Amino acid sequence: MELLYKNIWIVPVCPFVASMSVGLGLFFFPKATKSLRRICAIISIFLLGIAMFISFSIFWQQIRGNPNHQLIWSWFFNKDISLQIGFLIDPLTSTMLVSVTSVGILVMIYSDSYMSHDQGYVRFFAYLSLFTASMLGLVLSPNPVQIYIFWELVGMCSYLLIGFWFSRPSAANACQKAFITNRVGDFGLLLGILGTYWITGSFDIHSLSERFNELIDSNGVNLFLANMCALLLFLGPAAKSAQFPLHVWLPDAMEGPTPISALIHAATMVAAGIFFVARMFHFFEALPFTMNIISWVGGITALLGATIALAQKDLKRGLAYSTMSQPGYMMLAPGIGSYRAASFHLITHAYSKALLFLGSGSVIHSMEPIVGYSPEKSQNMSFMGGLRKYMPITGTTFLLGTLSLCGIPPFACFWSKDEILVDSWIASASLGWIAWCTAGLTGFYMFRMYFVTFEGDFRGNLPYKDTDKSVSYKSIWGNLQTLSERDKVFSNNSYTSFSDPTGDFYEIPENVFSLPDRRIKNKSLNIEKSFNVLSDFKGSDNPNEISEDAFVSRNKEIRNENILYPNESDNSMLFSLISLAIPTLFIGFIGVPFSHKGINSDLLSDLLAPLTDSFHKDNSENLVDFFLKSIPSVSIALVGVSISFFIYGPVSSRDLRKEIDPKTKDFLGYFFNSLSNWSYYRGYIDNLYNVIFIEGTRILSKSICFFDQWIIDGIVNGIGILSFFGGEGMRYGEGGRISSYLFGLIIGNILMLIILIIKNDIIQSYEYFTMF
Repeated sequence: MELLYKNIWIVPVCPFVASMSVGLGLFFFPKATKSLRRICAIISIFLLGIAMFISFSIFWQQIRGNPNHQLIWSWFFNKDISLQIGFLIDPLTSTMLVSVTSVGILVMIYSDSYMSHDQGYVRFFAYLSLFTASMLGLVLSPNPVQIYIFWELVGMCSYLLIGFWFSRPSAANACQKAFITNRVGDFGLLLGILGTYWITGSFDIHSLSERFNELIDSNGVNLFLANMCALLLFLGPAAKSAQFPLHVWLPDAMEGPTPISALIHAATMVAAGIFFVARMFHFFEALPFTMNIISWVGGITALLGATIALAQKDLKRGLAYSTMSQPGYMMLAPGIGSYRAASFHLITHAYSKALLFLGSGSVIHSMEPIVGYSPEKSQNMSFMGGLRKYMPITGTTFLLGTLSLCGIPPFACFWSKDEILVDSWIASASLGWIAWCTAGLTGFYMFRMYFVTFEGDFRGNLPYKDTDKSVSYKSIWGNLQTLSERDKVFSNNSYTSFSDPTGDFYEIPENVFSLPDRRIKNKSLNIEKSFNVLSDFKGSDNPNEISEDAFVSRNKEIRNENILYPNESDNSMLFSLISLAIPTLFIGFIGVPFSHKGINSDLLSDLLAPLTDSFHKDNSENLVDFFLKSIPSVSIALVGVSISFFIYGPVSSRDLRKEIDPKTKDFLGYFFNSLSNWSYYRGYIDNLYNVIFIEGTRILSKSICFFDQWIIDGIVNGIGILSFFGGEGMRYGEGGRISSYLFGLIIGNILMLIILIIKNDIIQSYEYFTMF
């Protein structure tokens, strides 16, 4: 065991060596390195596998009850300051090591197939290994300064990976947005670290927390200053974990490759903020005001992310807002003192969210050859539907991840999310209501994504699906959609409404059957097909008498000829999905209460016992009590699932709408339109930031520029101009004759004498009158 702990440095060094070797090879020998691209991937996976093996060994030692271990080396010191570096091994570190390495290696295996045709394949694995090494170094750090160093490395890697396809303007803008937003939080974190050192005189996490608690108990520190330092510390995790109001970078991070989205949202960047709050928990818990702020920020973030996710059309963006919502739960939990629940949900969410993102990548990978390689099409759920029939393994694993994230028993997130909900009700009724409503919204938007993507009929080859602007049609998505350019020929006709299996209403012209010829072009497949509608319905004397159903049926038959459908992904991608589905099913059982020697406990509480002394956890409850307490949370989740099934499920909602009262239908249309606008404009927060920060900065810059040019420079230039004209005037007044100068001098003296005489007379007159 001692040998294992002494060699813990191997864990972050292995992926770092992989990154450096691949990166240096790509820099100095680009052609040779690119020709050995699969070797580079194997090296990265193998070295991370070694790190994962050591991480599981350390985790097993912690489960067996071995004490915490710390390896420290002096970095620099003098009479005023001493700073050390090293590694800290405790239950929190061991669980994070297992989570990061296991998710990381599955993402790498998945990426080998997903990125196989990308020209940046080798560069991608170099970034990926460095990203993993940075996160492993962060969780092993024993002091805030070392955490901050790896914190910045994680931010740098996220910048490189979000902007991996930097030639695409949206990706370049997204990585800059993530970088700038996180700079705000990181600056606050740096100030907070310096402030806590100024208060406590220590950089060691445990010494810092103990010293800070002693000062609080003895009133040895100003509470305003202490809360200010704590809030500055919290500013870093708020930005890193996309907490309100620094959450705006997270949806744009979807511009990176999907495996990176899985790693960022599951086990690295977003998890780093939650980890830091958990690591500094004993510091934060001494300040009730700061704890209250943390809990409310988490609650608002959870609810806001869930509401914006309700009507997202982009599959990855919907999952991104789900990621925003779930870390909101994780931030809410430590704010109310529920350290165990936050750590538990961090573990269960990592596997479930990685499974969902990799599942979405599998879907996108299969949709791209059909609808095109633009994210507006390949990630748009409007083009999907019925994929479970073509991609059964992807559909099944995505369903498992959806059930878990919704908190449906017995899947992983049920055990952790239910604990957060129960603790929220105990801490505050307001936070309890927020967490409870968010659970219902999660059930709705997650199953909405599943139903629209995997159930119903496949819509990727329908002719009316295009991004060209033309005739509008009504949609359950709320806002107006468009038909393609090829349907503009019908724009002057009267229309008859019909709906497709997805529940969306469309319109076709009533005299469409009288058109002599229609030419349909599938742009994504470059397939052109001409047909004469009249010839398809021989025997009909009057084309206008042809039924609408017959036309639609024939139209579908024609479209089904020579078209493509999605296929299941490669085995390496499916291996990662199946491997992540296993912990999604079973990892939650580490928090299940069980009876041992007459004492009811659970594995997670025993593992985190040294870190949860400050929060009372009732271990006397048994499994029956646990399920009874979970009835409200499961019920609201099922309500959300049921509403989603009613609107988007296999039972066609268009048949149900016919029975709805027209007034109710108008209200629902207005509601869906408002909801869609709220979701599309991201709660209008980005627009607000654009007005305040971007436009405000431009106005301020223009004002400063105006002041500099016309006031500052104007004064200087004005003095120069006056000197110039004064000199010019004096030059023309000078003739070079001494007699003229003497004449001017005499005249000037005479004028001065006259002025003095007049002034003295005025003064004497004034004194004379004042005497009387």
